[in-house]
Amino acid sequence: MTSQAQNHVAFYLTGRTAGPGQGGIEGLGLLPALLARYRDLAALRHDFPLVLLGPGADPVVLSLSELFDDIVGGLAGEPAAGRLTHHARRLEHAIRARVAGGTAGTLSSLWDEAARALATGADAALADDLDRLRTALVDGEVVGCDRGLPARLLTHAWRSAQEAKARSMRKTIDRLVLQLSEILIADEEHSAAGMSPDRLRASVGTGFAAEFDFDAMSGLLTRTRAKTSQSDERRRRIRRLLATLESLEFFPARAATGTPGTDGDLAFRSCAAALEAYRERLPRMAGVAKAVVLAGLEVEGEYRDGEHDAVFEALGAADLEKELAAFPDILVRLDADRMEAAEGAVLMEVLAQGLPLKVLLQTDDVAAFAPVADARAPASVSVRQVANAAIGAGGVFVLQSACSHLYRAREGIVRGMGFAGPALFTVYSGAGAAANGVPEYLMAAAAMESRAFPAFVFDPSAGADWASRFRLEDNPQPQADWPIRRLDYEDESLQRVSHDVAFTVVDFLACHEEYAEHFSRVPPDSWNGHMIPVHESVADEREPLDDRVPYLLMVGPDDALHRVLVDRRLVRAARRCRDQWRSLQELGGIHNSHAERLLAREKQAWEEQARREAESRLGEPAVAQAAAPALAAAPAGVAEARPAVAETPPAVRSDEPRIETARCSSCNECTKINSRMFQYDGNKQAHIVDLKAGTYAQMVQAAESCQVAVIHPGKPWNPDEPGLAELIERAERFG
Repeated sequence: MTSQAQNHVAFYLTGRTAGPGQGGIEGLGLLPALLARYRDLAALRHDFPLVLLGPGADPVVLSLSELFDDIVGGLAGEPAAGRLTHHARRLEHAIRARVAGGTAGTLSSLWDEAARALATGADAALADDLDRLRTALVDGEVVGCDRGLPARLLTHAWRSAQEAKARSMRKTIDRLVLQLSEILIADEEHSAAGMSPDRLRASVGTGFAAEFDFDAMSGLLTRTRAKTSQSDERRRRIRRLLATLESLEFFPARAATGTPGTDGDLAFRSCAAALEAYRERLPRMAGVAKAVVLAGLEVEGEYRDGEHDAVFEALGAADLEKELAAFPDILVRLDADRMEAAEGAVLMEVLAQGLPLKVLLQTDDVAAFAPVADARAPASVSVRQVANAAIGAGGVFVLQSACSHLYRAREGIVRGMGFAGPALFTVYSGAGAAANGVPEYLMAAAAMESRAFPAFVFDPSAGADWASRFRLEDNPQPQADWPIRRLDYEDESLQRVSHDVAFTVVDFLACHEEYAEHFSRVPPDSWNGHMIPVHESVADEREPLDDRVPYLLMVGPDDALHRVLVDRRLVRAARRCRDQWRSLQELGGIHNSHAERLLAREKQAWEEQARREAESRLGEPAVAQAAAPALAAAPAGVAEARPAVAETPPAVRSDEPRIETARCSSCNECTKINSRMFQYDGNKQAHIVDLKAGTYAQMVQAAESCQVAVIHPGKPWNPDEPGLAELIERAERFG
């Protein structure tokens, strides 16, 4: 091993830089190569900023890009569509740049500011076009992807859901009040007072008053009243119900704005305070819910005094779960990075008891979910542990998402806010203070891309099994350990180079200066064949890695490509992250170990059955029958001899890489290493599709990882690949 390789291995093992030319990455502005192209977000079209639409709107939120797409789409067929579209895109870019610069407000105000700036010094046609485009404006508060987004977006969705509940319940209450009032009016008309001569005379009017004897009519009707009038007890009960329903604090009468209100502001910053408020409201809510049920029976005429009195007297909150779900829920917004242990315990109590609170648990701290040995301690409340506990409780709606993905998760957010039970929303904002100047949107997206903070939804109301309840499909390339992206760049000879690069949790951690000590920059003249991409070192479970050291591709502000060594602590952290991701994959039905073992057993049984059937078809009678003509033609004496049994020819060694596809156990090891080199056929058995899509090192690694040893690396096809001597030696034992 050269001294240079020894220095690289020493850094991998100890995290200490010793080689000439090696150095730290602090203050260099390096970004993982796959992120470098997204430095200027304001110049790119993406989901943000968002527009939070007004009360009762459906949907509750739109992206600025989608809103302008709708505006441009409405221009189709117009003579000036091309010019209007160009001006609309300029305006969209100007608004996005304002929001990125910290400007807040409604879309109408931002639109007007941007339009004035664009029109200043321009011809009148531009101003006219912008005014014309404004007629299609859908207004609302504009929010960017920053630390405040999760609270603002989820509070907006929560209010929308509660207002919908209030409108529905107010409609039900208004109907019941009207019907109960009509019952009393009808009863009043059949009462003695309602049948008095004066009341009857007033009801007929003066035109025909002389034609009737109202005294006689009153006497006749009064004698039959007992058959149709209500009991005094029912009248008293209906009046009590009307008093309760007409003075509801939970669903006050419709305001001047046309939007029904709720019982004060039910948004809290503490689980303890929210729990106290819920317990204080619960007896009153149960009383109202009981009144609504009882009123329904009265309206239908199905209430029986002797039968229902005792039943309703005994009804409590636990018996009215369905009815209580119609009431507005409490929202709790929590900061996981600053939560005390006591607050975390109350949160767990809320989730375990199934109380219908909606909880936003936000973290800005990378150490909370991607801890590395010797790095600073993570937050006191683990977002991952809370989410796992909530899923384990079984009756909690759980949605996890990075801030950058919240718009794509909007349907899940709406479902969670309308869920009849507790809902937990865990969100990473991307706003870590130690981020290396990376925009918050990009940090949040990188956390999700790298599996550091994967997105998922657990919806207990979606079905009875995990396949219905748990969704993992919103993550990029959910079948793989790490997403694979194409990286294109120019080498020192100005030649285009293109190859696949995995985006791992190490890429994500490289964006944080607090982890800079775990990386060491290597000058190009020290690059060698002992350096391997970090995802290959993570996939190789052997320790130590001999003389191989993992590296990460990073790009500086000057767009120069760098190789950065990664120490063992980060590799181990990446393995833990990968293992946690694989556990989520199993919950989502991806690479389920139980299913794969069952498939392997069924496949083995099928192959064994096929082998026995083949042996039965080639048994001794058939062999003797097939050999009879040849034996009959043989010289005398030879026919008496037993036919010789042909020996199995020795296995033929080949220099061509190959897979014994028929023996493949579908373990996924080779496809994880390089899915473009190795692929499954229709029977989910691996074969080689393109040698040039990978390296000989990957072929050898696949052979070493194969659980049934059916991959034979053969000889290298690229004589210039680094480290061939060692690779050929490792490949020898696979024939």
